[in-house]
Amino acid sequence: MRRIFSMSSLLNKGSIQRRVSKKYLINAIRPYSEDLSSPKSPGPLLQYRKLVEQGRLQHDPYQERVALALENLLGRLEQYEKEMEDYHLAEWEKNRETERRKLLMEEAELNHRGDLWTSVNKRKSELLERWSFRRKSEDIEPGVGKWVSYLNREKKLDSLVGRRPTAPPAPKGLYIYGNVGSGKTMLMDMFYSATEGIVKHRQRFHFHEAMLKINEAMHKLWKNQVEEKSIQSSISSWIMNLSFDMKAKEWLAAEERYKQEVQMKNILPAVADKFLVDRQAGERGASILCFDEIQAVDVFAIVALSGIVSRLLSTGTVLVSTSNRAPKDLNQDGMQREIFLKFVNKLEKHCEIILVGSEIDYRRQIAQRSVYKVHYFWPLDGTALKEFEKMWCQVINQAEGEVTSNTVPVMFGRTLEVPQSCNGVARFTFDYLCGRPVGAADYIAVAKSHHTVFISDIPVMSMRIRDKARRFITLIDELYNHHCCLFCSAATSIDDLFQGTEEGTLFDLERSGMQLIESINLLCFQFPVRN
Repeated sequence: MRRIFSMSSLLNKGSIQRRVSKKYLINAIRPYSEDLSSPKSPGPLLQYRKLVEQGRLQHDPYQERVALALENLLGRLEQYEKEMEDYHLAEWEKNRETERRKLLMEEAELNHRGDLWTSVNKRKSELLERWSFRRKSEDIEPGVGKWVSYLNREKKLDSLVGRRPTAPPAPKGLYIYGNVGSGKTMLMDMFYSATEGIVKHRQRFHFHEAMLKINEAMHKLWKNQVEEKSIQSSISSWIMNLSFDMKAKEWLAAEERYKQEVQMKNILPAVADKFLVDRQAGERGASILCFDEIQAVDVFAIVALSGIVSRLLSTGTVLVSTSNRAPKDLNQDGMQREIFLKFVNKLEKHCEIILVGSEIDYRRQIAQRSVYKVHYFWPLDGTALKEFEKMWCQVINQAEGEVTSNTVPVMFGRTLEVPQSCNGVARFTFDYLCGRPVGAADYIAVAKSHHTVFISDIPVMSMRIRDKARRFITLIDELYNHHCCLFCSAATSIDDLFQGTEEGTLFDLERSGMQLIESINLLCFQFPVRN
């Protein structure tokens, strides 16, 4: 359990106490939803100007421009929420399913009399003759007949019930991009806190968390499909209750399975439909997705983001996202270019692309203004390690508990062992967290279960430990996103962590490394210890 206690109660004097007194200044670029959220939270522009007036933020015209754009979007959401309350998609789904079953029963009755099989076989023969001109018989794709039947049935349903109702036109969202430390996340979170009480369905995800949620939803859908493979489990109760013979029921069940298989080939839209709002369950209202740090790090990310975000935008979800890069610059390696370009076009159609053009890195400024830098100990020699151990003992004494090992739940039924834990304080070695096949799900579990994390023996990053370096970046990201307090012992200063060794620099991780440096600067301040 993540037991919260203030750092001033951890250490009653010195640098930690000074850090708490500067809490709001230090968190100037961190999310404000915790501080300012309320049933009637002020809009982002008012929040921003108030913080500037109080001296907690330095005025920046670029940030104020984004805050104004977010304020304007917030003003359009109240009417949009009312319009989406009247969007009766669930009723359409119910009517369509009722008509679909009627069509299936009619076809089953024809099948029972033998009439359908004559027409179906004739149609199959015509299709096979056409395909034989194009390819050899052994290359004919199985299920062509079912596919034609499925399409014909869908066309009939379109004429009987109508196509999927078009959602009311959504206001354009925002895609906010700019340099590290320019205040993108802060501004997005001001907006997110202000939507409380205005928009019913709203979610905020960081990139890693969103990818894990998508992966988990896809896994559940696939699992359900596997469990329904057998005829017995596939024959729904509505089919079993019909007064048809078993042959007709098996035919109906086969058509149902084929429908499911078609839907599974379009799994991302299915995941998207329940990602924020389960409209099929009758939930109504507008939906907002705040997506922090959109990235295109690999093929799965590109395909998943394209499928999920495109579907959400097409069905009326308002997207507010942040990134370090403009949409067209996200995929610099050119992976899945065609899919990626469609995704970019969808973003540009549904979002205003806005740059936070400030060259100032506020995270670095905040860290540099902090006089007492006592959470990051280097180098890895006797004196530094002694100070690191001393800090661990002080924190544990204030935590008032016994240091034990425990496990925290991770996704997909997995768990992660925490070697040393005490009332929300955990301790790990670098190799334990970054030298094994663990990832974002494990780091999120650690961050959600602990408010304070100690990591020892952090080496200088090089090409030889490139995979460890990638995991370390993800780890710091999640600790930062969950507002954890971090204590480190490392081989070198924060600024030199990604400078490389004689084995070479991590040139492909240089940008991520720079962002990580700024995150560590806020999570834990440096304390060089010399003999």
